[in-house]
Amino acid sequence: MTKQSQEIGESQRRITLGITGMTCAACSNRVEKSLAKVDGVQSAAVNPANERATVVFDESKTNVDELIKRVEKTGYGVTEERIELSLSGMTCAACSTRIEKVLNKTDGVIQANVNLASEKATVNYINGKTDVDTLIGKIKKIGYDAKPAVKENAEAEKAAKEQQYKKQRNAFIVGAVISIPFLIAMIGEFTGNHALMMPGCLQFLLATIVQFTIGWRFIRGAYNALRGGSANMDVLVALGTLAAYLYSSVLWLLGAESGFYFEASVIIITLIILGKVLEARAKGQTSEALKKLMGLQAKTAHVIRNGETVDVPVEDVQTGDLLLIKSGEKIPVDGEIIEGQTTVDESMLTGESLPVEKEQGDMLIGATINKHGSVRMKATKVGKDTALAQIIRMVEEAQGSKAPIQDLADKISGIFVPIVIGIAILTFLVTYFLVGFSPALISAVAVLVIACPCALGLATPTAIMVGTGKGAEHGVLIKGAEYLQLVREMDAIVLDKTGTITKGEPEVTDVKAFETDEEELLRLVASAETGSEHPLGQSIIQKAKEQGIRLSNARNFEAVPGHGIYATIEGRKMSVGNKKLMERENVLLTSVKAEIEALEEKGKTVMMAAEEGRLLGYVAVADTVKESSRQAISELRALDIEVIMMTGDNERTAQAIAAEVGVDRVLAEVLPEGKAEEVEKLKQEGKKVAMVGDGINDAPALATADVGIAIGTGTDVAIEAADITLMSGDLLAIVETIQLSQATMRKIKQNLGWAFGYNVILIPVAAFGLLNPILAGAAMAFSSVSVVTNTLFLKRWKPSHT
Repeated sequence: MTKQSQEIGESQRRITLGITGMTCAACSNRVEKSLAKVDGVQSAAVNPANERATVVFDESKTNVDELIKRVEKTGYGVTEERIELSLSGMTCAACSTRIEKVLNKTDGVIQANVNLASEKATVNYINGKTDVDTLIGKIKKIGYDAKPAVKENAEAEKAAKEQQYKKQRNAFIVGAVISIPFLIAMIGEFTGNHALMMPGCLQFLLATIVQFTIGWRFIRGAYNALRGGSANMDVLVALGTLAAYLYSSVLWLLGAESGFYFEASVIIITLIILGKVLEARAKGQTSEALKKLMGLQAKTAHVIRNGETVDVPVEDVQTGDLLLIKSGEKIPVDGEIIEGQTTVDESMLTGESLPVEKEQGDMLIGATINKHGSVRMKATKVGKDTALAQIIRMVEEAQGSKAPIQDLADKISGIFVPIVIGIAILTFLVTYFLVGFSPALISAVAVLVIACPCALGLATPTAIMVGTGKGAEHGVLIKGAEYLQLVREMDAIVLDKTGTITKGEPEVTDVKAFETDEEELLRLVASAETGSEHPLGQSIIQKAKEQGIRLSNARNFEAVPGHGIYATIEGRKMSVGNKKLMERENVLLTSVKAEIEALEEKGKTVMMAAEEGRLLGYVAVADTVKESSRQAISELRALDIEVIMMTGDNERTAQAIAAEVGVDRVLAEVLPEGKAEEVEKLKQEGKKVAMVGDGINDAPALATADVGIAIGTGTDVAIEAADITLMSGDLLAIVETIQLSQATMRKIKQNLGWAFGYNVILIPVAAFGLLNPILAGAAMAFSSVSVVTNTLFLKRWKPSHT
């Protein structure tokens, strides 16, 4: 709880949100009323002068995320900053849970996620309520260290991790060398060969070296954790090994010649460090996909300056620079071809292996490969604005996010160490009174060192890192771990028709004129459509250009969503659109009704042209279905998912397309502003709904759905509103996403099952004195390694299509 929160009640919290997009008092009133309606909100006050909303809410009923979502659904935004911190000093899930709790309780922090696997903290906070120095100070206060992560210096970060790995490895080598005499002595004790045994003084000397050199990290870590008010794996290891070491030391100082447990202290420390070495190496492999993405970028670019071509580092390329791209080279940044034609391998972006033809005016994406032909391009997006940089950022954010399934593990991790210490104390007392001191000590030490909170902490984030990385490799970008989990739970998928089920590249199939010839009708309709960005209108313009028809300027252009357009062409007031628009203009369609319906039954969209109430004719347009749509929809239905097609087309045309691809349900004649309402209706039916779309008018529906999926070939607005982006534009990628989600969640459950099962079974075994502390240390060391290794099998995942 923050200090403010405590002042208003233990279960309540007060937070101030910066609101963007407000223009007047009506806006602030709207935000205030919307927030007040959220279940659990005690009070909400919005100040339009400083554009801030102060909200008091019950944390048991709602949370900050829900408040932010409510503000965004009301049509406004929330001002927040995001910082990624590199953490050091964490040893287990108890550490990451402790840091996360402290950060989340910091006044001004909206949400903090700590990833044990990547050793990073991602913090969303309100600037002005807190700052980076305060966040780092909070972390240091509880015994850990933090600094802002520097993404630009990936090589330095890699070198630092490699140095840390070598340090761990060297520590293990020291421990292993010192452990050899103890292992020989154990064999001598077991066989009765006294020649192999070590004198007490040598045991004390070697154990002291190990305990206070390579084992000092555990003592220091335990001290920092306890000083910060928490307990972690270091506390367990330090307690266990110090108990064995100190007991043996006292015996030796009192003159005893046997009965020591120095070997337990030495070998346990050595085995645990070995486990950390193997774990670090395995964890490094979980983020290989991200490293591959970072390695895709070109290192240099051929920039044309003052008529000469000079090679410059890609970081120095500026927006507007003219670049020369030679055959076989990587394209350095995003841009537009201004001269030449070629084919480009875009497989790194879309997963499609076939090269794509490019010519003047087409866009090129940085890191794709120019296969054939030399071209000149103008740089339009450089640095952090390129598609590759945005993909890397999205993958990084997804890998640092947390899946809902991890909540239970986090709660247990927070109380795990105190419970284990309690069990160890109880074990010691019971065994001491029933058997004696020495067995009691051994059993208590075994309980302390067998317990492993690390495996619990690594079970989910390692799988999320590999899963989101595999998604990126196959052209599936997932914004957060929660969506990777949610997508497998969907039981209804809504597909927008144009550009999603169909190619979104309609062609004119029929032109029929009644009061003029067909060429003149096409000229008038195409001229009217020059002010429209709708794909159907663009197809008519394209048809007119192909026939060499010269178009006129459209005046008084007005688009009526879901109906059509109005425009004045050479003084003639034209209406071009569907039957709804014709009815609105009182245009009689009785004579052409039958032939229009016949065209619609073939899946064609018919746009009629009228002038001042008179029907001049019609133009029919057909949008071809993507080759993979039918297969993808069939596979989705095989997964017991209801597939729904949503379109603004009339019912007859929509049903024709639906019959071709095999969807379960059709929502036709849906206006752009009605798409979100239709998604909300499906949710009210109790369905978990995914929405798939590619246009600007799909963005509200994508945001409303439980999971919004954008086709990557669509607009930036749709992609920004979506939770998952399919870079290829192929509906089969939805099936791949669900399969990836299932594989990742299966791996997480296996990991959690192992982590929970390991502790639940072996802690009682150790408590009953059935486990030697050295074996307990070995099992503890390899429990985390086994979780990470199991996760790495996910790297073999490949999509399968029936």
